[in-house]
Amino acid sequence: MKALYRKYRPTKLEDVVGQPQVTDILSKNLKSDKISHAYLFTGPRGCGKTSVARIFAHEINNFDYQLEDEYVDIIEIDAASNTSVDNIRELRERATIAPTVGKYKVYIIDEIHMLSKSAFNALLKTLEEPPEHVIFIMATTDVYKVPQTIISRSQVFQFKLADNATIFKHIKSLAKSENIDITDEAIEIIIHRGGGSFRDTISLLDQLSSIKTGQITKQDIMDSLGLPDDQVINNLLEAYENADLSTISDSLKTLINNGVKPEILASEIIAKILENPKPAYIPLLSTLTEVGSPFAEAKLLLSFTEVFAKNPVLASPTPTVSPTPATTPAPTPQVPTPQTTPTPQATSTTTPTSELPQQETPTPQPTNSTFDWQTYLENVKTSSMPVYNALNRAKYQLENDKLLIGAKRVFKRILESPQNLKVLQKHLPANYTLKIVDLEDITKKDPTISQISDIMGGNIEENDGDIPF
Repeated sequence: MKALYRKYRPTKLEDVVGQPQVTDILSKNLKSDKISHAYLFTGPRGCGKTSVARIFAHEINNFDYQLEDEYVDIIEIDAASNTSVDNIRELRERATIAPTVGKYKVYIIDEIHMLSKSAFNALLKTLEEPPEHVIFIMATTDVYKVPQTIISRSQVFQFKLADNATIFKHIKSLAKSENIDITDEAIEIIIHRGGGSFRDTISLLDQLSSIKTGQITKQDIMDSLGLPDDQVINNLLEAYENADLSTISDSLKTLINNGVKPEILASEIIAKILENPKPAYIPLLSTLTEVGSPFAEAKLLLSFTEVFAKNPVLASPTPTVSPTPATTPAPTPQVPTPQTTPTPQATSTTTPTSELPQQETPTPQPTNSTFDWQTYLENVKTSSMPVYNALNRAKYQLENDKLLIGAKRVFKRILESPQNLKVLQKHLPANYTLKIVDLEDITKKDPTISQISDIMGGNIEENDGDIPF
């Protein structure tokens, strides 16, 4: 039984779907008999380059095109397996022989970018002085690898991936012709997985229709292809945006244990990011694209945590506000300090705050202090956005003229680097000192300081915050 993508492969230019910018011009060239000696078809895989090349080769010679036919005057060459200069020299020698049946001898060279440098030079000699009866139709996915000397001597046609609406209409019609009962939601998922390629999309439909009787639903496809639910992906990205490494770890483990392949999960996450490319998600693209064999699962798990380990402040967290008890004020922590008596100018006042600058309730400030946390954050922002973002994830405590900043270990490392410490010190009032403490370690060192952890964020995590897996 013939595969659907072959059964429905077009055999005339007018039947080609989704490439009017190419087929319209080629049709006009045929009608006006203005045929070039060299064509270069470029574009992503599966968008119809080779199919259009075969159709055009037949229509140039007025040959009837059937997929199984062979004409001696139409020669197909795979440059990936014929890369040497000797292959091209042999081609040049045969090209001088006149066509047997048709008006032209047409060479279709697929993956032209795979030729060696010497092979390109040999081909260039033929393109510079081509025999009148020879036409070259070259196809490539990587046009940047083709020498400019070849490109400049060819008519270049850019193929593109078809838009979803065009593919949807085509797949809907094809399914009806084949009596395949499939829901619109299921078709949309197939199109998404096909990535704009008619060939890949039709192949998926063929695969699913052969293993499922009755109506094909969205859930059938997700189960068959091992795809994660959209909401799961959204939740995972939200956890990443909020630097919730525990949730990230649990979510990835659950998905993989449920049979979702790491490569597919990475692909789905990338697609979701491209739909809504928030700045916080961009660092993920550099790591998710590397997910694949060998050790695909490990690469997926590390793709999230590696970003945090290198620069955990790249994500822009969504502002949140810690709830304030309605009746009982937060306890005033006692911070150990080398001073034995209070500074005359100010009384000892403790001011808890949420970890982010946007708050629903104004944060009380010390009565006699010139320090203001919000102003401090904004001033730091003008000097360094990474330091500002790290500070947003921290808690602070004010004791007289001493600013205590509590941060999880991974953020503490960022804040206490020499360069970043200079930024933090720069915007402090002249008489203030600064101390950065580890929220995850604070309760292990001093029972008195442990009281601060309740105000600075409550729960203290036991892992080191770098790689939680």
